[in-house]
Amino acid sequence: MGGIVVSENVSIDGVVQDPTGEEGFAQGGWFGRIGDADRRAWAEVEHEEARDAAALLLVRGSYTWFAARWPTRTGAWADRLNGLPKYVVSTTLRDPGWTNTTVLTGGVVDAVSGLRRAVAGTSSSTRAAPWCARCRSTTWSTNCG
Repeated sequence: MGGIVVSENVSIDGVVQDPTGEEGFAQGGWFGRIGDADRRAWAEVEHEEARDAAALLLVRGSYTWFAARWPTRTGAWADRLNGLPKYVVSTTLRDPGWTNTTVLTGGVVDAVSGLRRAVAGTSSSTRAAPWCARCRSTTWSTNCG
């Protein structure tokens, strides 16, 4: 049975939303304020997580953000993310365009449990909203997908 690793970008004061400032949130853009050395260290950790992952597990909003950026990028990290199987838990996504993407529908617990049984190794859940990572309901919340 595979494991799930939740990987989040969080500022030191707990802000998780809008790290690049593109979405217009009051606390957005915090990622751009870190120094170059910290950004390089972050990239190394993220790339290592991608190398170690057997798949990516995403909520629809995170998938949309990734799918708008990564398919056109190049390099080892981009190649890894673009080549990995991607699983998106969503009630609204119908036609994912990013290579190797499967939409998981229905109850989140059943879908993710099935994924854990099907995927050997570790699935990395990246940029998922913290409350989705703690989701315990048997029906996927429309807020997550």
